[in-house]
Amino acid sequence: MSITTDKAESRRLIVAITGASGAPYAVRFLQIAVQHYDEIYLAVSEQARQVIALETGRSVSFDDQLSDSLLGFHSDVLRLVEKRNYFSPPASGSFRNDGMVIVPCSMGTAGRIAGGISDDIVTRAADVCLKERRKLILVPRETPWNLIHLRNLTTLAEAGATILPACPGFYHGAKTINDLVDHVVARILQQLNIEHKLIPEWQHDEEM
Repeated sequence: MSITTDKAESRRLIVAITGASGAPYAVRFLQIAVQHYDEIYLAVSEQARQVIALETGRSVSFDDQLSDSLLGFHSDVLRLVEKRNYFSPPASGSFRNDGMVIVPCSMGTAGRIAGGISDDIVTRAADVCLKERRKLILVPRETPWNLIHLRNLTTLAEAGATILPACPGFYHGAKTINDLVDHVVARILQQLNIEHKLIPEWQHDEEM
């Protein structure tokens, strides 16, 4: 579903999937996000491809079947970008967009971004978001966190990134794994100011 056909007003998002466990969060997030954006530029690390296959049974490919194989339905919104393609739109600050989500975000990726190391399109796009003061949301799943992880994430938060750990809650009456995945995805959507019905607002009915 496309919000607007005017390219000057198009809603664009950059999404990266890295090699941490948590591929179901990425797939579910993309399934919802394609309904709210005109273009989503997707970067997937080699390790992430392996994790996606292991945890979801889905695949990522550079062909017209990308959305079908990854999302389970067809969407013309996804644009897969190559790992070393620094000529792709997300690599430039002049490319206007609504920000970037890295889900899941490996600690190696977080460390490179925190250190200003732009060694692929994922870290370069994240660096651009920070320097342009655009929203950057990192969804780490690693646990426990050692001191290096904590310091890197603190550095990123100080630089303007949002650290949103993949820590699902249970207070909304979760009954399935999908319910737990939706809880984290709902929090990401909330940070992007996207309306959703994945989980209800806390005590919303009581307040009304």
